[in-house]
Amino acid sequence: MAKQKKSFMCTECGAELLKWAGQCPQCREWDCVKEHSFTHQSPGRSKGYTGNLQPVQPIGAINLETAPRINTCFTELDRVLGGGLVPGSVVLIGGDPGVGKSTGLLQVCCHLSSRHKTIYVSGEESLQQIGMRAKRLDLPRDHLLLLAETQVEHICATADKEQPAILVIDSIQTMQTEGVSAAPGSVSQVRECAARLTAYAKQTNTAIFLVGHVTKSGDLAGPRVLEHIIDVVCYIEGNHDSRFRVMRAVKNRFGAVNEIGVFGMTETGLKEISNPSAIFLSKQHATPGSAIMVIWEGSRPLLVEIQALVDDTPAETPRRVTIGLEQNRLVMLLAILHKHGSITTYNQDIFINVVGGIRVNETSVDLALVLAMVSSFRDKALPDKLVVFGELGLAGEIRPVPSGIERLKEAAKHGFTMGIVPKANLPRQPIPGFTSYGVDTLKQALDIMDELL
Repeated sequence: MAKQKKSFMCTECGAELLKWAGQCPQCREWDCVKEHSFTHQSPGRSKGYTGNLQPVQPIGAINLETAPRINTCFTELDRVLGGGLVPGSVVLIGGDPGVGKSTGLLQVCCHLSSRHKTIYVSGEESLQQIGMRAKRLDLPRDHLLLLAETQVEHICATADKEQPAILVIDSIQTMQTEGVSAAPGSVSQVRECAARLTAYAKQTNTAIFLVGHVTKSGDLAGPRVLEHIIDVVCYIEGNHDSRFRVMRAVKNRFGAVNEIGVFGMTETGLKEISNPSAIFLSKQHATPGSAIMVIWEGSRPLLVEIQALVDDTPAETPRRVTIGLEQNRLVMLLAILHKHGSITTYNQDIFINVVGGIRVNETSVDLALVLAMVSSFRDKALPDKLVVFGELGLAGEIRPVPSGIERLKEAAKHGFTMGIVPKANLPRQPIPGFTSYGVDTLKQALDIMDELL
């Protein structure tokens, strides 16, 4: 007989606890432990999808040939997925409400349905609403199958009958399964629904897209719980007042993590941007406090502008504000700048912004950020055609970064003629029309900056 049990789970990291706590002991986040209930089935009484029993096979008899990937008709999405959609995989598309998750997936499904049988399951909108959106976006509507359902068991039964290659669940928060008494959207419902859909995908080799919404508090109805179950987690980033959207893979069993795809939001839906570096670079002349850096996202370099504003503060405690960067790293770089660059900012407000809504996590931004702050502090603009990258150590040394040659070639391709880079990243063969300045210390970088100003 099924028994209802209760437990506690962290919505940030997925850790299970025996009792409620204000702070998760695993990830140290506050107010993230939620109670959830689950049904303990007696042996032999499971009601979930089981399908056919799978035979036990010796490892030497397993076919190691790579299954062909499914082309989604969006090059940027294929890049984020690692080269296309893998049959039998489960992909989560998360993001804020209204960022374009459902719109983008509807575009993908309408184009894919002409080559692969696709079912779009909606738990939020009526079939008429989806049809009206597809008509407004001028999408092909001859082959896509629609289903309005929220019960996972019914969805799996319908998929067993139709045998689709691709299944879209929009959204996972609206789904519910038998045996779990919690409301749809709760941690227990989301976890159980995702587990059963994942089991169905693996047993039938069906590729499944899950849509998940991020709330104002940053929760995705237990996104960390989902991340442990599914194969690929992609987040769509972008402000509502911006026409650009960035899709980033934060987990990928079939490709590079932190791979990004850039899209533009238009009246006809999402349009891919093949040259994202161009949209993140300012068309204006160089201004004090602005520097161009070359970051590495997934498998490609990306040119991004970083801006710094350093100004006298009337307050006793100066402000340190960062957008697109970790604030603690800014504090560390200011200490290095004071120790090894003899530039004090204890009486200065400092504001940092990465243009275009990009969030930079790698350390190659260090040198560009420091030079941008020095440029604003001295009110002198860096040269127009200068790019900067390099990691800054606590001893004031400039450390090399991965894929330095590819970064310099990307900068030269976009018309840049100079670069201040770690000496270990200097190209062995000169790049035509490009001058590289190799530096070992922060002092050397500041001296070269003074020469170029």
